Amino acid sequence: MSIPQSGGGPIERHEQLAEYMAQGCKPKSDWRIGTEHEKFGYCEDSHKPLPYEGARSIEAVLSGLRDRFGWLPVLEKGKLLGLEKDGANISLEPGGQLELSGAPLENIHQTCDEVNGHLAEVKSVADEIGVRFIGLGAAPEWSHEDMPLMPKGRYRLMNSYMDKVGTAGTQMMRRTCTVQVNLDFSSEADMVQKMRVAVALQPIATALFANSPFFEGQVNGHKSWRSRVWRHLDDARTGMIPFIFDEGFGFESWVQYALDVPMYFVYRDGEYIDALGQSFRDFLKGELPALPGETPTLSDWADHLTTLFPEARVKQYIEMRGADGGPWRRLCALPAFWVGLTYDQSALDAAWDMAKGWDAETREALRVAASVDGLQAKVGNISMHDLAREAVSIAQSGLKARACPGAGGLIPDETHFLNALHESVETGRTPADELLSDYHGKWNGDLSRIYDDYSY
Repeated sequence: MSIPQSGGGPIERHEQLAEYMAQGCKPKSDWRIGTEHEKFGYCEDSHKPLPYEGARSIEAVLSGLRDRFGWLPVLEKGKLLGLEKDGANISLEPGGQLELSGAPLENIHQTCDEVNGHLAEVKSVADEIGVRFIGLGAAPEWSHEDMPLMPKGRYRLMNSYMDKVGTAGTQMMRRTCTVQVNLDFSSEADMVQKMRVAVALQPIATALFANSPFFEGQVNGHKSWRSRVWRHLDDARTGMIPFIFDEGFGFESWVQYALDVPMYFVYRDGEYIDALGQSFRDFLKGELPALPGETPTLSDWADHLTTLFPEARVKQYIEMRGADGGPWRRLCALPAFWVGLTYDQSALDAAWDMAKGWDAETREALRVAASVDGLQAKVGNISMHDLAREAVSIAQSGLKARACPGAGGLIPDETHFLNALHESVETGRTPADELLSDYHGKWNGDLSRIYDDYSY
């Protein structure tokens, strides 16, 4: 989840809402890659999730990272709820999932160095206090009651609202993890093409990275239970946003969509003020019940944009949001996949050619099928496995065209970061398939063995 945003001063003209997003336009030479990933922490001996406070806790991990590695604290009402350093930040999801929001970096080599460094730091702190971390799309065994709610005002408000608008919101908050990448655009037209590719092909990412076949100690019938959760969260702010495929889509269209999404809060002087279900349109007119007579700032607008949760999201950059959290090597494969598809124009055009003939019903059917069957999904005569093979091939060509060297020039490009996806395409097996094979095979139905075999 996002931290409070710094968008700017008072909103005096409606046009400022779209202009705020358009400020994200950058020349290609300035495009960057921001990778975010979440993981579950647990006590090594009991396999129980970490509480916020105590000798073995989220606070202890954050404190260790702060004291040993020079991270600066992020506090809310005196509680340590995050860290920041060198353009990156470490934050907490509602159930205590630890998230690295990486710095904007130039290439996947740097991204992978950042991920490796972060996980090494976390492991060194965690090992000393008997804590481990695991990368999965959903908590395999823990119940809702097992998962503590982090002491953050935003989460307290969301927690009380979720059951009013869907059936799975609190599952998302406390018991799911993702990996995502944030990417730039050069113009409104570039944003439009990238968003259409991002949303249309998001089910392919869901299938390739599917990694949550267990929930509450049982096989759940889905390769990506996390994706299933998002389909039952809140229809007003999730989904495949079909309007982005309409003629004339642009920044203003996104503004109109965002204005119709009910608010969660307004952030003032360190406090999250309850605006649940209220209207940002009313806020613009000074008629918000939570703050009568007050009009919003661009920082309020920036905050509101973080409460939209579709499969891909545009702010001053685009967020790819469809993948389960997962094993170490796939944390670099996800940005490699999307950078390859979108940061080379020929690859971007080829990716759009894959999807431009699909209608809204087909795109939604692919989303559902990916969550249930992963790479084995089929929608009519469309094979997810075939789509994945084509998409990974296009990403490979896009990364090769970028020709960003690593290791002091010894590695010519970023294509090797796709190796895990090439393996999935060749075998038809994703992390979820590996987990199910282990569960029904060498684990003999003992799901507790997931911790030893799959933790970082």
